[in-house]
Amino acid sequence: MAVAERSAAGLDEIRSAPSDTGTVELIVRRPSVGEREVLESAELDLEHGLVGDSWSRRARTPNPKAQLTLMNARAAALIAGDPARWALAGDQLYVDLDLSPANLPTGTRLALGSAVIEVTELPHLGCNKFTKHFGEEARELVNSPEGVALNLRGINTRIVEGGTVRRGDAIRRL
Repeated sequence: MAVAERSAAGLDEIRSAPSDTGTVELIVRRPSVGEREVLESAELDLEHGLVGDSWSRRARTPNPKAQLTLMNARAAALIAGDPARWALAGDQLYVDLDLSPANLPTGTRLALGSAVIEVTELPHLGCNKFTKHFGEEARELVNSPEGVALNLRGINTRIVEGGTVRRGDAIRRL
């Protein structure tokens, strides 16, 4: 079933995500460009981001405002379908939580496992890699006014307190 055919019901499902406390559904490490490793737990480090992820090695000066990316698990399900395909989106954490800017404005801190992260102002939009994996229709959806209002493509965060996060951990707004 195409994204457009799933989107009406799917958007209602995304809007009903928890606003204060949700769940970490999937953790993905990207050891190098194009590679994905699904993890049961990960260390979040102030300097290196998700330990073993290529974020800190991708640029001469990694952008701390894009240290860790989160995508709503319900949005991933709408766009990717099969949970085995979620990691193709390229985010590190897939969470069942309302990621909209109305719910999590810039500066909002979130506790997950023993770590704390902070939402940054850097937008996270569908790009060419995202389109390659999920198609133009999915990119148009996440970059549409409604898609941006729900942060369907996800959010950028920075780590403010390092720690361990595990699949199934609560993620809660502080």
